[in-house]
Amino acid sequence: MRSPVGTLTLVASDDGLSGILWEHERRNRVRLTIVGHDARHHMLCATERQLNEYFAGERTAFELPLDFAGTEFQQSVWRELLAIPFGETCTYTKLATLIGHPAAVRAVGAANGRNPISIVVPCHRVVGSTGKLTGFAGGLEAKALLLSLEQNHSGGVQNKTIRIDAI
Repeated sequence: MRSPVGTLTLVASDDGLSGILWEHERRNRVRLTIVGHDARHHMLCATERQLNEYFAGERTAFELPLDFAGTEFQQSVWRELLAIPFGETCTYTKLATLIGHPAAVRAVGAANGRNPISIVVPCHRVVGSTGKLTGFAGGLEAKALLLSLEQNHSGGVQNKTIRIDAI
């Protein structure tokens, strides 16, 4: 699907959404088994509709069943990402503490980077300890755009600009 952050590839199983992949991402960032192509699959249609609502500022939460493929540790990180409120950010250090592994900051960063369901599972809301934007599969410009979009539609801080050149 086309989006303000580039072309996204949506991947689903009969159990739920299993991937949102970036146009120019590394081929081996996530491991998904794709057995066919059906642009009319109900999960893909629901995901595209909800993403379009999100980008239009009409949706602050997604209502989609998720079908994660990852280790138990990765899935614990991804579940915690879902708890970061719309329009807010969390540091890698805080995320590691929240999942009960405060010393595993690097492992949390690695799991965050392998999140197969970008945007819906908001890995873009995780920032460095100083608040700077750090690594993101979709690129730092996309991360800044997503955070700005959310902050502009969160009812909180209005029209806050996130400067990429401050990274």
